[in-house]
Amino acid sequence: MKLDILALDGVFDTGLSTVLDVFTTANELTAMLQLDVAPFEVTLTGVRKRVRTSQGFAVPVARALDTATADWLIVPALGCKMPETLEPALRRADVRDACAALKERSDRNANVAAACIGTFVLAESGVLDRHKATTTWWLATLFRQRYPGVQLEDSRMLVSSGHLVTAGAALSHVDLALWIVRQASPELATLVARYLIVDSRPSQSAYVISDHLSHSDPLVERFERWARGRLADGFSLDEAAQAAGTSKRTLARRMQQVLGKSPLSYVQDLRVERAVHLLKTSDKSLEQIAGMVGYADGVTLRTLLRQRLGRGVREVRLEA
Repeated sequence: MKLDILALDGVFDTGLSTVLDVFTTANELTAMLQLDVAPFEVTLTGVRKRVRTSQGFAVPVARALDTATADWLIVPALGCKMPETLEPALRRADVRDACAALKERSDRNANVAAACIGTFVLAESGVLDRHKATTTWWLATLFRQRYPGVQLEDSRMLVSSGHLVTAGAALSHVDLALWIVRQASPELATLVARYLIVDSRPSQSAYVISDHLSHSDPLVERFERWARGRLADGFSLDEAAQAAGTSKRTLARRMQQVLGKSPLSYVQDLRVERAVHLLKTSDKSLEQIAGMVGYADGVTLRTLLRQRLGRGVREVRLEA
């Protein structure tokens, strides 16, 4: 399988390195175990001849992006972690040139994958319009505002939509690379994950800091503050809107715009967050914890934890 990796100036060192390491390890294991899997031929491509990582290391660009014809083009993250640095980076000339090349390649239905901030580059090109995608969880609000045509599913670690694949924050570069290896050989992908000690991470939900997202909007922050104080009580949209100083319709619309979910769904996120904390830090039973976060029984909470985190109660407690 031929793979092109896009190296833009200021590329995120960890993202680029982990993608390369996954495919190198896959090739090494294939040779060592004599597996019947074609090698992964990796080429660094770009729109400039000279590129440096965000930490200042030189990257040898071997081929121009507009001449690339590999099976997959992978877009690692830029080393920008906050809107203040990301938005100016997306306006750079090299990024605009890369977006034009990505659009042309996607129009030919070529396979394109991106992780973390790389999903912003892909969205900036227009490639993700009308497609499902995920992105870095703490920048989901900015992503929604900037790219309303993308169907964002930011709780997921990986999203495949047609010939496009996107992955969540930072170390999801590993998940993305393993997904591509899995297309060639599920057995090899499992082996690489074991050698690199990579756990299954189907969701970003377990890593999201709810406060960070809600504080990006005053109305949502008021709702979040009210909800946290009433997790043990039943949820009432009428009371929630009144506490936030707005109408039910406006609250629901703003929650969708900022967080991409309904008020009730966000309350469920807060309940899961609180339940996980109690499971890790107390010896209370599941039934007791369920009552403390607004559920009538432990069965409901157990199901919700499994749905949101991809893990059960015992697994959560073992992480403490």
